Amino acid sequence: MPAIEKLIEICHKVYKNKFVSAFDGNISCRISDNEFLITRSAVCKGDVQRKDILKINSGGSLLGGEGKFSTETKLHLFIYSRRKEINSVVHCHPVYATAFAVNGIGLDKHYFPEVVLTMGKIPLCKYGTPSTSELTDSIEPFVDHSLAFLLQNHGAVTIGKSLDEAYFRMEKLEHTAKTLTVAKLTGEPKTLTNDQIKKLLTISKNVYGISPDERNIF
Repeated sequence: MPAIEKLIEICHKVYKNKFVSAFDGNISCRISDNEFLITRSAVCKGDVQRKDILKINSGGSLLGGEGKFSTETKLHLFIYSRRKEINSVVHCHPVYATAFAVNGIGLDKHYFPEVVLTMGKIPLCKYGTPSTSELTDSIEPFVDHSLAFLLQNHGAVTIGKSLDEAYFRMEKLEHTAKTLTVAKLTGEPKTLTNDQIKKLLTISKNVYGISPDERNIF
């Protein structure tokens, strides 16, 4: 599937699953070393069409399409500049994950084996004004090793080697936040111990050949 068609598909998914409302969020993908596709500003992700996708370069110059840049364009480009293996960035405002962010709570404790292996710790990035360097500064301490970020009083960002990978991390992030919310209402959630995590990582490496970045786990 062409990159632009996959980008449109993911836009429709995040809206259908209520990870965004109205004109919230923005999604991008890398199409070459120096070229990217990104949703324009002020468009409902459920209504995105080809005309709503901009083509830009790493310097933030418009190469194709019409419309205003998203206020988070700098954030997307910053991530791509620091993570050459990353080919997609998904920014949304999912209710449960954003509630953690508004409360100033990162998802940096380990409760679920699958989250340890697919995302690791999800840090809270201090509030930064959209469209300013404050926003990129807020994720700078974590950008080199994290795969998902909570933006204080703002929303969430997930990244991946593909649009599908970045999207599914957003889906898993919201599911995790929702599950923890219910767990806190019904009891006291129990975290995994370091020994349990180390055993999990050993099995992951030896059986599946998956070695998550331990900077994002311990």
